[in-house]
Amino acid sequence: KVIWIIFTKEILLEVRSKDIIASVFVFSVLVVITFNFALDPTPSLVAVVAPGILWVAFIFGGVLGLTRSFAMEKESGGLESMLLLPCSRDALFFGKMLANVFFMVVVEIIILPVFVVLFDLTMFLPGFILVAVLATFGISAIGTVCSAMAVNTRSREVMLPVLFLPLVLPLMVAAVECTSVLIVAGEMEGLTLWISFLMAIDAIFLVVCPFAFCRIVET
Repeated sequence: KVIWIIFTKEILLEVRSKDIIASVFVFSVLVVITFNFALDPTPSLVAVVAPGILWVAFIFGGVLGLTRSFAMEKESGGLESMLLLPCSRDALFFGKMLANVFFMVVVEIIILPVFVVLFDLTMFLPGFILVAVLATFGISAIGTVCSAMAVNTRSREVMLPVLFLPLVLPLMVAAVECTSVLIVAGEMEGLTLWISFLMAIDAIFLVVCPFAFCRIVET
């Protein structure tokens, strides 16, 4: 129940302000369009660089959203009020994390068609949906922890990428490799190893991140 309350609160705040999705969407679209014109992609080049461009847009756009994840509550004093709730800190973490997953999924749904059209790609969509879901859960889990840590620093806009990007690198590598296979081969064959890798990282993050979140918010 607490997880659902935190999740719906985040959605309602975003519906009223439209800060996170708008900023992440604009940034991600600009990244995709800039790379498209800068590289002048040929079919052979697209297969090499397109997966990296797509996930750079997703992850760096996600950083913008994660920066806002705790910033508004920290500025208004809402974070301290949330910590006074008679509930587990894990519930606060999962509520925040699911909200971040939702925001990233919305942006990914909008960005993917733009990306496919600009780079003239065909992709095995069911396979990409599986990869995107697994990667987004891991990104949101570690991003929520890093956002909670960075919000207590003076330069949180700088600290969040410094903390977040090294930790999310294995997820990014696996997601890029999976996307490359889906673009080149157009099927799920050959993804077993990378999908297993993504699932293993998600399992580790979903165990370690709530524990780390509890320690961070209590200090």
